[in-house]
Amino acid sequence: MFRRFAPLALFLFAAPALAQGEAPAPPPAMVHVVIQTSEGAIALELEKDRAPLTTANFLRYVDQKRLDGTVFYRAMKVDEGFGLIQGGTQNDPKRILKPVAHEPTTQTGLKHVTGTISMARYDPGSATGDFFITVGDIASLDANPGEPGDNLGFAAFGHVTAGMEIVTRVLDSPISTTKGEGSMKGQLLEAPVKILSVRRAD
Repeated sequence: MFRRFAPLALFLFAAPALAQGEAPAPPPAMVHVVIQTSEGAIALELEKDRAPLTTANFLRYVDQKRLDGTVFYRAMKVDEGFGLIQGGTQNDPKRILKPVAHEPTTQTGLKHVTGTISMARYDPGSATGDFFITVGDIASLDANPGEPGDNLGFAAFGHVTAGMEIVTRVLDSPISTTKGEGSMKGQLLEAPVKILSVRRAD
């Protein structure tokens, strides 16, 4: 019985001390965005404080409506119900903006857990207007300075707050047997899912 109520007792004793000391740090600033797709809406919280460069880059595309009319075109299935979906500008010269500097997870403190939104890239600092959303925890996408070669991982900058069923549905969509080359072979959707609009929701 004591153990059950011990945390509450600690909180009650700690509260007056907190009131007499410094004010607690404010919660991190979040920016809310909704991706409206042909399959339904995906709501996001973007980490304005912890990943400021990457969030600002994504919001450039949102505010300029450069993601409207694009698609989710890739579904990388690591295992059953586990992987990522990718969408965005696909290097369309009419849509892409100047690349954003890379913010590794070792710098932001974010991780690629289920529902994370992150930037697609080639070399570090090459990300533009393509992004992906994870299904399941995929630690291999995080930066790992102890590994050889390009070990900076991908720039996570937010997470899904509603609509993960849409993400999972896209992941489970039929894959083309003919589209794609190299590592993209067997990962491109037979029928890409339309991104109708992307808007701030604050």
